[in-house]
Amino acid sequence: MNIKTVFMGTPEFAVPILETLINLTDVKLVVTQPDKEVGRKKVLTPSPIKSIALTHNIPVFQPFNIKQDYAEIKKYEPDLIVTCAYGQIIPQGLLDFPRLGCINVHASLLPKYRGGAPIHRAIINGEEKTGITIMYMDAGMDTGDMISKVEIPILPDDTTALIHDKLSMAGAELLAKTLPSIINGTNSRIKQNNAEATFAPVIKREDEHLDFTLPAQTIYNTVRGLNSWPLANLLLDDVEIKVLNGYIGAATSKEPGTIVDLKKDAIGIACQDKIFYLTELKPFGKKRMSALDFLNGINKNNLLNKKVK
Repeated sequence: MNIKTVFMGTPEFAVPILETLINLTDVKLVVTQPDKEVGRKKVLTPSPIKSIALTHNIPVFQPFNIKQDYAEIKKYEPDLIVTCAYGQIIPQGLLDFPRLGCINVHASLLPKYRGGAPIHRAIINGEEKTGITIMYMDAGMDTGDMISKVEIPILPDDTTALIHDKLSMAGAELLAKTLPSIINGTNSRIKQNNAEATFAPVIKREDEHLDFTLPAQTIYNTVRGLNSWPLANLLLDDVEIKVLNGYIGAATSKEPGTIVDLKKDAIGIACQDKIFYLTELKPFGKKRMSALDFLNGINKNNLLNKKVK
């Protein structure tokens, strides 16, 4: 397609979307977040999107504040701007600039899960399906007119990591199908029903802590929804342990948070209604490990009937 585009995105999720855009259009510029310090050594590291752009010899622009610094983008005179998980609010002066508008590839079935953590929140809330919505951008948070959608199921054992990868590829495929209609002006333009909107705020530190006074299904959903980032956690002897995987067991009337059962490869913790069995964890300062390895390294007799927080 003989069309000039600018792509705006940052994380790994957006990589297939950018690669699709490169294959189908003339990408003049990639806009992404500034390089960040990573790891204990604080190595300045480019975003995944920047790395892809440089591989394809596409110019990269990394403003600290896009609201105040977007004149560079206009110099490339794009016909269309495509965004996906960019990480900053795009100003109206830029939204109004391209002749074909600005579109966003969003990881939910809008108007549900507007916001920065739609995959995490959908799984935490026990949703059975999610998807991708391609939409026109406006001044609101994911409130623009919808163009196209694709739906995928959330299976009972799916994690955010698994759904992330499925949606990333689904977004790229949907963009390839949708672009021709946007370019020739035959695409749909469907208003969102704001009365049906739900929200997906970014995950905060307090969202990561497991509350065992809640039902076991809620605990299980939270563990899945925070895997593989940032991970759920609990406190054992006031030391944080990250929780990666587990399963739901039998009903219990024991006090929530009590370790009520120790299997060879699982630690059973009482919830409001049932036992949640922890099978994979990451003790503070250590690598992730199975519950089997964790139990083999401690005195199990001291663990039973302890309370976690």
